[in-house]
Amino acid sequence: MVNNLNYIQNQQLERLHARYTGTGHPDISKHEWVTNQQRDTLSSIVGHPTLSSYMSIADGQSISRTKFNMIEAMISPAGPPPEKED
Repeated sequence: MVNNLNYIQNQQLERLHARYTGTGHPDISKHEWVTNQQRDTLSSIVGHPTLSSYMSIADGQSISRTKFNMIEAMISPAGPPPEKED
């Protein structure tokens, strides 16, 4: 019974990771984790009109310009990935 329960939990976890790429896994690097967090934050701000308005007022720009800048920042929010060590 316990093995069956573990199997079901693993299946659910795999389904969660397949559906939401930003949920992470045990082997995720710090850079990937930070990138996912920043993308989630930026997309949340862009997707909520009141947050977009607040950010545009704080930046002194139009709402559409603020959204455009945030969407562009999603391309590489944490900078280039670190070089891999062999």
